[in-house]
Amino acid sequence: MELSRRALLCATASVALVPIVPLIAATASDPWDQAARIVRDIKRTRFPDVDFPITQFGARAEKGHDNSRAIEAAIGAAHDAGGGRVVVPPGIWESGAIHLKSNVNLHVQFGATIAFSTRPEDYPPVFTRWEGIELINYSPLVYAHGQENVALTGGGTLDGQAGPDNWWPWKGPWGGTVDHGWREGMPDQRPARNRLFQMAEENVPPDQRLFGKGDYLRPAFVQFYACNRVLIEGVKLRRSPFWQLHPVLCRNLVIRGVDIMSHGPNNDGCDPESVDMVLIEDCTFDTGDDCIAINSGRNADGRRLATAARNIVIRNCRMKEGHGGVVVGSQISGGAHHVYAERCVMDSPDLWYALRFKNNALRGGLLEHFYFRDIKVGQVSKAAIACDFNYEEGANGSHKPILRDIVVQRLTVARTNRVLDSQGFPGAAVGSLRLEDCRFDGVSQPSLMVHSPDVTLVNVRVNGRPTDRLA
Repeated sequence: MELSRRALLCATASVALVPIVPLIAATASDPWDQAARIVRDIKRTRFPDVDFPITQFGARAEKGHDNSRAIEAAIGAAHDAGGGRVVVPPGIWESGAIHLKSNVNLHVQFGATIAFSTRPEDYPPVFTRWEGIELINYSPLVYAHGQENVALTGGGTLDGQAGPDNWWPWKGPWGGTVDHGWREGMPDQRPARNRLFQMAEENVPPDQRLFGKGDYLRPAFVQFYACNRVLIEGVKLRRSPFWQLHPVLCRNLVIRGVDIMSHGPNNDGCDPESVDMVLIEDCTFDTGDDCIAINSGRNADGRRLATAARNIVIRNCRMKEGHGGVVVGSQISGGAHHVYAERCVMDSPDLWYALRFKNNALRGGLLEHFYFRDIKVGQVSKAAIACDFNYEEGANGSHKPILRDIVVQRLTVARTNRVLDSQGFPGAAVGSLRLEDCRFDGVSQPSLMVHSPDVTLVNVRVNGRPTDRLA
């Protein structure tokens, strides 16, 4: 794959673009006071009241017409003018990769659909992160790198058009709920994925990790990389190739009122990775993997950047199908702390867990200070809460995972197989978990607690009966 000079510059500048700021002081006795400060102190986007309709730059809502250049021209004009709103009006607009610039709000109006090409060549190489590892690979469908004051808004739809005849078969074998098109003998991502992981362990510079044609590493749908003051609001995401919303190394990020539905392989809803000062609210997730999965880099690459995901507030969201509602990990080697989730509703026979932590001895990382309250769960299929140190490689590594200070208040569950599935391993016990004023009904199996000694119950009921122990 030919690598542009811009991609190389982006690669070498990536870490420098991350703002380094002190953690908000947690001086109050109530941790939710800090959540309120996070929401209050997020620096918001602001744009000049000037519109740049893509139709003025040659865009046409015609089948077979590629609007990539017209959208690029509109974004460039708005940026050069000092900022504004690039407007996508009602209609179906075909396009390849869209790259946003500072002070530009890409506004997809209600009734508008951006139908993204399924041709890999329409996504030129950029500096990106794939499963927690930096590399050069296909551009995400919507992408921004190192930009300031940037947004994706509107009531319209972004359609990745992924399915069993494109993108999804690159996964290879998969046990999901939809046919993703792969059959034995077809090429897939596994050889390239293994090579990428090995390059990271050997500390190959990220700008020398060149992937693309013939490697089958699917691009993310929407990725803002090392950006400051970001807004994603109101849009609908459908049929994603891979992870759907993937903000990386961003600060001052608001994701509001986004409707995400795609059941393909690894179709996580939102993966905020190594981010700081984040609000996710009023969103709907119906996904082929975790709904929200907080990450901070994988293995050696996560430790190299050493940038935790922190100061994240999640509220008033709805989770339907997925592997987990609010999840931390497993690409979590940079650590995570001060995460808050409240007033969310979760319900589906195909939702595995409500709250889920996943880590292992290859990832490591310090995970602490997680607070959940007023979570209402109709049905989950496996357990209400999972703390899993045996995910994938499990104890086979030299980096001890640490998980502690989890407080869950007023979690109600109508139906679940288990209340808790908590599994550490020798030398790496799961740390403190406190459940307060929680109710779990429809529980059919006892909780699993392995190397998980520190669980506190205060006013907890299981199948209508008060209990002071889960095992």
